[in-house]
Amino acid sequence: MESGLISVDRWRNGSQAYFLTHMHSDHTRGLSGEWSQGPLYCSRTTASLFPSRFPGFDLSLLRVVPLSSWQSLSLRSPSSGSTVRLHFMAIDAHHCPGSVMFMFRGDFGCFLYTGDFRWERDAAEEARTSLAGAVNEFPVDILYLDNTYCNPIYSFPPRQVAAHLVADIIASHPSHDIVIGIDSLGKEELLLLVSRILNIKIWVWPERLRTMHLLGFQDVFTTDTSRTRVRAVPRYSFSIQTLEGLNMTCPTIGIMPSGLPWLKRPFKGDGKLSGSLLTATTNTRSKYETVPALKDSKAAVHQYHDYMYSVHYSDHSCYEEIGDLIKLVKPKSMKGIVVSSSCYVEPLYYFGRICGTSQPPELLPLRPDTTAEQFRAVRIKSYAACDETTVSGKEKRWKRDGPSSLIRSNKRARLQVKCAKISEID
Repeated sequence: MESGLISVDRWRNGSQAYFLTHMHSDHTRGLSGEWSQGPLYCSRTTASLFPSRFPGFDLSLLRVVPLSSWQSLSLRSPSSGSTVRLHFMAIDAHHCPGSVMFMFRGDFGCFLYTGDFRWERDAAEEARTSLAGAVNEFPVDILYLDNTYCNPIYSFPPRQVAAHLVADIIASHPSHDIVIGIDSLGKEELLLLVSRILNIKIWVWPERLRTMHLLGFQDVFTTDTSRTRVRAVPRYSFSIQTLEGLNMTCPTIGIMPSGLPWLKRPFKGDGKLSGSLLTATTNTRSKYETVPALKDSKAAVHQYHDYMYSVHYSDHSCYEEIGDLIKLVKPKSMKGIVVSSSCYVEPLYYFGRICGTSQPPELLPLRPDTTAEQFRAVRIKSYAACDETTVSGKEKRWKRDGPSSLIRSNKRARLQVKCAKISEID
């Protein structure tokens, strides 16, 4: 495609149309309330988050893209001045609320940009059907792929299974307060399922509650900590030091849902969850036994400290799921969009045979807790990073105030959401 036509998750000037896959901060760097480079195409859910994420943003620039249907856009060639007809489709990426992939086609060919995605076999069935129909009709020349976990060492359980594991850890500690580290967007389904399993409300900080309300979750979350012992806190505030401080006043454990190991060295104890599903199901009937694959998920839970657990709950696809998408798309070529990750690997190294290509490998950094032989990969240049939350003024305040900022408060958050009209695309 000719330069100067469109940009995806890039916000510098010089393009005629801009596309946003989702609202995580590593995909919106460069966006602000003053940004006004051109029309911005995104999902309805993502559009609804703009007034709170970017106060002052000109909402008339937003174009809401429906899922799983082709849309058209006329652009002008920067080199020849002739009209370029662009066709595009948004497909649910199942990464976080509002996340989409974009498929583009025209005289330049056809390419698919996944953004961040989770390709669970059952949860993504409708998206799989839409994508299969599109690629059967219009073969993909280049696949721009979320390669965050494009390495065989990464294998995650389905998110429903991981959520049950989180619920089981909580149930195994009935006398403890619980702190769960999350981002400013994402992991909503985890919290909703935990709430439903345990029949509890979950505390979130005021800004996060506003986001929950914008997403339509009205009754599960609260800012009144007297109503629950389970708190979802900003991930940047989650640390061993914080948990040690909280345990000085009340028994507290922390749970970090993540595909990556949260610490380099696991806890040197036995690592068992006393009385929990993971140690009890061999002798007793589990109340969760109807959940597929739960009995094989012990490896998805790690204890890193007396007070800390990590559960493999990921909103990115694992290696097997990445392979499933590539086999469905069968692109002629592909490029990874993530390079600044400790688990980075160029997808052509493992899946180039599907494209009929091969490239010489270069050294691949290992996952911090891996001692197996080194994996190797091709390096490419890209703009994206895999962090979902950037350091902000909130983190600075947290470092200044310490764990005291998690002390329970009975004040309820007062939220004011400004309504604004957002244009639909034709």
